[in-house]
Amino acid sequence: MDSVNVLVRFALYLDLMLVFGLPLFHLHALRKPERSSILARKLSTLAVVAAIVGMILSAISMVLMTKAMSGAADFSSIEQHMFEMMLTDTSFGIAWCLRVAMLVLCVLAGLFLAQAPTSKFGVMSLAGGVALATLSWGGHGAMDEGTRGQLHLAADIIHLIAAGAWIGALAVFILMLVLRYGNDADEVSLLSRTLNGFALMGTVIVGSLLITGALNYWLIVGPTVAGLFSSPYGQLLIAKLILFGMMLALAAANRYRLSPILERAYVSGKHQEAVAALRRSLFIETACACLILVLVAWLGTLGPMID
Repeated sequence: MDSVNVLVRFALYLDLMLVFGLPLFHLHALRKPERSSILARKLSTLAVVAAIVGMILSAISMVLMTKAMSGAADFSSIEQHMFEMMLTDTSFGIAWCLRVAMLVLCVLAGLFLAQAPTSKFGVMSLAGGVALATLSWGGHGAMDEGTRGQLHLAADIIHLIAAGAWIGALAVFILMLVLRYGNDADEVSLLSRTLNGFALMGTVIVGSLLITGALNYWLIVGPTVAGLFSSPYGQLLIAKLILFGMMLALAAANRYRLSPILERAYVSGKHQEAVAALRRSLFIETACACLILVLVAWLGTLGPMID
């Protein structure tokens, strides 16, 4: 059952980060005419599909949580009143209802605001961000009460939003390269410009992740490193930090090495090698991001104390 919980949690993290991150990228990286391009429409469709998948995953998550909290021996033993109690009497259930409502709003915006792309991506990004934030009520941040609990939830939400913005940008860059976007000069120009334009947001994202990550560690574990290398929780946390460091190194290489090479290659017209090198780097960075989400999903099922 733990493996199923980890898999569902991972899928929810990844899916909702795409629901939020994809339209957010459109808003901050694409100019107004580009928001009606073929690329923008494809990514909008992907965000809508991700929102629908998010509803399905949320339903599965609710069943798993209800079974765990009710102590039911199996899924067939879960009665209707247990679901009703979860939805109306727990913070997890209230957050779940809000998430589903926001995902429905994402789908409606994607389908019915096609003629107003800026408004569409604005609504989808806002609703996706709220949906992503509701995952905080299913983690360690929901365990605390009072001021400490509010601080923990706020840190969790900022951490999720920052991670979602990064995952969404990576997904866009990967899809642009997988779809062989970058075969002509205009496409290479857009790729180069959006990579450079992501630099400022990337700095804000990294800073937010570092600050909220440190705060979450202090709130969950405390000001100690005792048992960090000997407990499963600590070992997974160290693995997460190593992968995060690798992502930072790759992001820095993309920003300060590969992106300038791509820009120079665009001027000379010989950009295929630069695009291929960027593709390899982004694939590795995305693989690290996915592994981090697996570890985060796993950590959420473990006791927060380090032995």
